[in-house]
Amino acid sequence: MSEPTKPDPAADPQPKPSAVEEAKLASRYLRGDLAEELLNGEDHFAPLSSLVLKHHGMYQQDDRDSRGARDADGRKLGKAYSLMIRTKIPAGMLTSDQLLAELDLCEELGNGTLRITNRQDLQLHSVLKRDVQTAIRRINEVKLTTLGACGDVQRNVMCCPCPVQDKPRQEIQELALRLSNHLLPRSPAYRDIWLTDLESGERQAWDAATAAPRERVPEDVDSDGADAIEPLYGRTYLPRKFKIAIALPHDNCVDVYTPDLGLLAVPENDTVVGYNFLVGGSFGMTPSNKKTFPALAKRMAYVPAGEVIAVVEAVIKVQRDFGNRSDRSLARMKYLIADWGLPRFKAKVEEYYGRPLADPHPTDVRGFEDHLGWGEQGDGRLYYGLNVENGRILDCDGLRLKTALREIARAYRPGIRLTPLQSILFTDIDPADRIDFEVILRRNGVKGLHEISQARRWSMACVGLPTCPLTITESERSLPGMIDDLEPVLARLGLAGERFTLRMTGCPNGCARPYNADVGLSGRAVDKYSIYLGGRLLGDRMAFLYQDLVPADQILPTLTPILTYFKHARTDGESFGDFCDRMGKDSLNRWATQFAQESARTGAAGG
Repeated sequence: MSEPTKPDPAADPQPKPSAVEEAKLASRYLRGDLAEELLNGEDHFAPLSSLVLKHHGMYQQDDRDSRGARDADGRKLGKAYSLMIRTKIPAGMLTSDQLLAELDLCEELGNGTLRITNRQDLQLHSVLKRDVQTAIRRINEVKLTTLGACGDVQRNVMCCPCPVQDKPRQEIQELALRLSNHLLPRSPAYRDIWLTDLESGERQAWDAATAAPRERVPEDVDSDGADAIEPLYGRTYLPRKFKIAIALPHDNCVDVYTPDLGLLAVPENDTVVGYNFLVGGSFGMTPSNKKTFPALAKRMAYVPAGEVIAVVEAVIKVQRDFGNRSDRSLARMKYLIADWGLPRFKAKVEEYYGRPLADPHPTDVRGFEDHLGWGEQGDGRLYYGLNVENGRILDCDGLRLKTALREIARAYRPGIRLTPLQSILFTDIDPADRIDFEVILRRNGVKGLHEISQARRWSMACVGLPTCPLTITESERSLPGMIDDLEPVLARLGLAGERFTLRMTGCPNGCARPYNADVGLSGRAVDKYSIYLGGRLLGDRMAFLYQDLVPADQILPTLTPILTYFKHARTDGESFGDFCDRMGKDSLNRWATQFAQESARTGAAGG
């Protein structure tokens, strides 16, 4: 088998690498100056170190609510720095003890809240620099890791977390765990920096072991040209973050068309015989940069189950070697595919893999579940899916969710599964404990599924303010109030039972996946949003931009005419997203204009 053809810098010189690429190269496989800066007494990491820090699973942030604050004498205070620490939870699967450990950490070292992400991770917020090493050690003590949860590597591997005991579901969950372990960075920097006592005599040994690579760079490459330390990622890792999700055709709860690489299982005779590889999904964009765009993945190939990990490696290596390293706004794999075209991209993956790949299997997504409420596992035990609004676990204003989770975890020791809609599944519950389980929830003010509207149940928001450095406006803190106002409108129209996705992000990067939702709200300016319509729950269709720069207080008045139109003109069984897609932007605008004129006329007549 011949070696794949890689870029030749001499024959095809590339633009100057970005500052992030230079920082990764200088980091000596993610070491940088992190160990030294942990001991320097500063309340934050230097800018270059903060770039390296991401690969260890954290982002340096500051409280944007307090920017510009002044002390009693009127002197301007500096930024209030802290770290967001993200724990990777492959397939969203963890134990009660692991959840309890994270809850302890959020109280002892964070801001008192824990957050479930829409990629099945857990996030600690507002951890001070002086406490970071302690937090990471304790996360690792319960056999979890933050390594690769952020940064230019493969992130958390998503997978349907449902505990129903059918073989295909178990097979895809096992694949998620295997892929996660296989694709971890191999550099010892994470262990040496965070899991070694740097203030003891071990510090001298660490210094001696890490100083030499500054001078002996050639030893990092073995005789056949492979990187001896990072055989998959290499010295500068990937051009940008890389995401993988695994789904079943009848249950696309992970939004398999949205990550860089989606693996759609092809089950036959109660076993997964292979996977359709879906490549090039990603929702990040910059509206002012017309070269950027959100995209759903394209169907590239069918791969037998036994060859999946090797082909995943080939896809990642193609992105590693040919992705854009000069402009990070164009560095995701979707841009490489857009530039080359899918046939050329597939041919290069085949070259790296060493053999041809079959065309995609006809299998495609056809269903979507959130797994909330009670369900039977198929082994005589039950699971319960608990809605966690926007993934935020806290005790506040009569809702003692954190307390309830502690009681349940200690009393029943259930398995814990985090969902891609930021909720929790409790598994392996004895049917005899069902009533007492519900009593714990009610006693702590946690609503049952029957008490949550469909609009709230299927909603999702990113963190937004005050900690995300990229956000433009509110998201997590404002969506619940918007839904409070939306619910009576839906009830008045007879649409309270309608199932549709409503997703909100504080900026156009699309972390809460608004661009394939029935209704997507994307922050464009302070208190102003783009409204997208026409995606759908199934997740395989892009929404279209309906209105731009809509003030927050005008979102509901903008949506109300469209919901009214839907009520009167939908076909039997048609979803809201399908209706908007069928009607199109022009028809929706005409109706909204007529609706406004009629409302004004009626109001004037009534006056």
